[in-house]
Amino acid sequence: MKRLLAFIICSCAVGSIFSQETDTLTTVPSQQHVTVWQQDETVVAPEKKKTHRLPNQHKVNVGFRAGFNSTMYQVSSLKISGITIDDVQNNYKIGYAGTLFMRFNIRKHFVQPEVSYTISRGEIEFDRLGKHGTDVEPQYAFLRSTIHSIDVPVYYGYSLVKEGPYNMSVFAGPKLKYIRTRKNDIEFENFGQQDVVEELRRFNVGMAAGVSVSISHIYFDFRYEQGFNNLTKSVTYTDATTTGGTSSGDISFKRRDNVLSFSLGVIF
Repeated sequence: MKRLLAFIICSCAVGSIFSQETDTLTTVPSQQHVTVWQQDETVVAPEKKKTHRLPNQHKVNVGFRAGFNSTMYQVSSLKISGITIDDVQNNYKIGYAGTLFMRFNIRKHFVQPEVSYTISRGEIEFDRLGKHGTDVEPQYAFLRSTIHSIDVPVYYGYSLVKEGPYNMSVFAGPKLKYIRTRKNDIEFENFGQQDVVEELRRFNVGMAAGVSVSISHIYFDFRYEQGFNNLTKSVTYTDATTTGGTSSGDISFKRRDNVLSFSLGVIF
């Protein structure tokens, strides 16, 4: 009986020791696993975001603009059958233009060449009797014209404001105009002659100046243009007193461009 009791006590003691060693072995790996996971979590770094450059930060900009123009011709001389017409009224018409441009920036200064396709529309109205018809009912004549041209100006400009996305500039420069004579539509009404035809000079020179504003990539400007030379090369018509003959001596006409325009576009 004593031997059986001693055997049971020894068995319980051995089982208790074996249980403690087993618990120790199972807890150690779990602690090591937690430590390794915490180290892996601290290695991860955030990604860097890409920055977007504004047009003011570029040395070279490109852009496109489209808009409207209003042409009021500056008539310096108009004579019909020896009668000088002094009182000429301009009735403005709305024309259109589309332009590609580049801007080369040097701090606040820039040079801006452009290429434009322009459709200019205008109307001239006058009493063809002039001062000689004060005692009779006036006889109004009209000249309506739609002129297609390719314009190539080169501007020098200065940025009054150039900060962040905002830019406000003034600019001025010469302008070369090439008139596409076959595309033009010129109508003479009540001139007193038949089949009146005006021949325009293909190449013309002028000057333009304006103000431009850009907010980020949105661009708009307002400009004034003045032609230097006479657009009209000659005016011919069919003489009613001859059969099929033409004459050019009774109409003398000189006019220059005088244009206001506004455009809206984008710049990059």
